[in-house]
Amino acid sequence: MARKHHKPEEIVAKLQQVGVLLLQGKTASEAVRTIGVTEQTYYRWRSEYGGLKLDQVKRLKLLEQENGRRRLAVADLTLGKLVLKEAASGNW
Repeated sequence: MARKHHKPEEIVAKLQQVGVLLLQGKTASEAVRTIGVTEQTYYRWRSEYGGLKLDQVKRLKLLEQENGRRRLAVADLTLGKLVLKEAASGNW
């Protein structure tokens, strides 16, 4: 069965839906089953996105993407520096 990748906006909405169901008296496993994910997924989402608002989640994802691009740039520059250092030392 194919896995569905939920968008951060969908995750926040589903977490809010579970919160409402829990307040209505349903158990956690029943509420999680209602939104169509496993309990493990729910608790992972809750630890990552719990208490965040929609605009905060969007900002978080943008910052994570930017951080990843910068890490790649630093790794590329470091590799280039090491290659130039090796070539300058004459050990090639």
